[in-house]
Amino acid sequence: MSSSTIQYLVLDRCDASCNMARYYVLAIELSLFGGATLVRELGRIGQPGQRKIELHDNHEQAAEALESWLNRKQRRGYTLRPSGHLEAPI
Repeated sequence: MSSSTIQYLVLDRCDASCNMARYYVLAIELSLFGGATLVRELGRIGQPGQRKIELHDNHEQAAEALESWLNRKQRRGYTLRPSGHLEAPI
């Protein structure tokens, strides 16, 4: 994958029995200083969420961090949203 490609993943975790409907967005974007950033956004589906930005020296480090967060969230029950449903989580 080229370093100019923006990776964008949306994960959902829904459980009606405990009124849970959450989303988690992971994205790699270029920073203003030539590095890469991992942008994480989390919140309740239908509501604005919190956004956190991690700075990395290069795209490979950001991709490793993205994969680490993806694995962590999947272990907690989040599933990838189907690619046909990439509308904004809020």
